[in-house]
Amino acid sequence: MALTIAAVVVVIFWRIETWPARTAQQSTAQLERLGKDLRAAFIDIAHLQPRVTINNRVYMEQTTPVSELVVLSRRIEVEHEFLHTWVGSSKRVKLHGTFIAKAGFDLQHNLSIDIRPNEIIVQLPHARILGIEQDQVDVLAFENGLWNRISGEDMQSELSILPQLVREKAAESDLPAEAERALQQQIEQRVHAPQSLHLIFKGGTANEAQ
Repeated sequence: MALTIAAVVVVIFWRIETWPARTAQQSTAQLERLGKDLRAAFIDIAHLQPRVTINNRVYMEQTTPVSELVVLSRRIEVEHEFLHTWVGSSKRVKLHGTFIAKAGFDLQHNLSIDIRPNEIIVQLPHARILGIEQDQVDVLAFENGLWNRISGEDMQSELSILPQLVREKAAESDLPAEAERALQQQIEQRVHAPQSLHLIFKGGTANEAQ
């Protein structure tokens, strides 16, 4: 009986002595599982593996198989009119363009995830307008003057203005900011962490990062 009691006391004492180490190991294991979940989420969303840090220790380095992540696309229509008069003769061109503006993130900049026991910090660049794709351009007016004719250079110049107008309109409509909110929602839907999740965007505001 005495040996049994002594054995029980030794086991209890050993469990108490090793409890902090075992708790730390379990906590680290949980954070590492969370790191794998976050990595899988970014691989699914962006096809890249971000740099993951757990308690200030690098757990995984970043790999970037793609350079950009498009989060949102929006159809935008613009119009532009050109009128020029020379010696009483006027020429006029009016164009209507339909474009697809794409907003997202430049992944050539560092993307990092810092996992801590009480919070998760994801740092990445602000969203920006990544590209403008032409869908359709219609000529609403094409009027030549008697001696003031529309040239090929005139048309080329006017066509080049349309994408600039689309980019400005996309920025004014807060499309980059919407892309940031959309990314945060996608991450939160895929990763259910007990810690609070904070996305920190670096480098000015979303609409300034064009």
